[in-house]
Amino acid sequence: MNAPKNINLKIGDYEICAIPTGLFGLDGGAMFGTVPKVLWQKTNPADEQNRIQMEARALLLKSKERNILIDTGNGADFIAKYGEKMGSKFAEIYKVDENAVSLTSSLKKHGLTTDDITDVVLTHLHFDHAGGATKEEHGKIVPTFAKATYHLQQSNLENAKSPNVREKASYLAANFTPLIESEKLKLINGPQKNYLPHISLFVSNGHTVGHQAIIIEDQNTQLIYCGDIIPTSTHVRSAWIMGYDINPLLLIEEKLNLLKITENKNSYLYFEHDPYCDLASIEKNNTEYQVKERFLL
Repeated sequence: MNAPKNINLKIGDYEICAIPTGLFGLDGGAMFGTVPKVLWQKTNPADEQNRIQMEARALLLKSKERNILIDTGNGADFIAKYGEKMGSKFAEIYKVDENAVSLTSSLKKHGLTTDDITDVVLTHLHFDHAGGATKEEHGKIVPTFAKATYHLQQSNLENAKSPNVREKASYLAANFTPLIESEKLKLINGPQKNYLPHISLFVSNGHTVGHQAIIIEDQNTQLIYCGDIIPTSTHVRSAWIMGYDINPLLLIEEKLNLLKITENKNSYLYFEHDPYCDLASIEKNNTEYQVKERFLL
């Protein structure tokens, strides 16, 4: 794998900024499903407990009118949010590094605080995407972004409220109930073209019900925030999907539909969980898509 190149992106009025929120670890076998370890470990080496390193990378779209954050990472305050026993176990199981970069420290590098965020678009409510949406304050769990509107697919909220047995551990009420109670959650029904300026929503149900990928584009350039449809650059290949996906065949179909969009213009995929690069350009090789070049913002 070649070292990623540095790149600066501006789409429409938005300055495009990577917002790393912290490293954690997930089981490599779960992350690559039926793909043999002898293949995936070449690009994603595992530790002694078979966990591969993962980033929880949000995205900031910064303009004069809006500061839009896409996803929020694992967050912090695990003990306060999930209880002493579950909170400490959570941090241990998922190898959460609480001493490294954080959501607030990454925003600070761009001259922003949580009060400067106007909108938070959540791909879905799994803890590694929505954990930073809330925080502990004076003994109470509250929205992290007090002045922001949160945007989410309604079907995903309903799924989070009554999760199936496979996803129960991923949907934690402390990450979304305060958003409902504070009336800061704006619910969306289905895919949306130009939902916000230069921003469209692509809905997928293969990883979990009501997952939305975010497409940021102008006349020349397109950036797709893939979320868990394509979590790392290694997952670009159509059959390389996660064991976590609730409907694998549907996820493959949705992934190919998303990748097809990259043929329309100068396009990049933004990876939420890749610890080695922020985004990549894509090319088609016969019937399969592959990474052309990897980049860091």
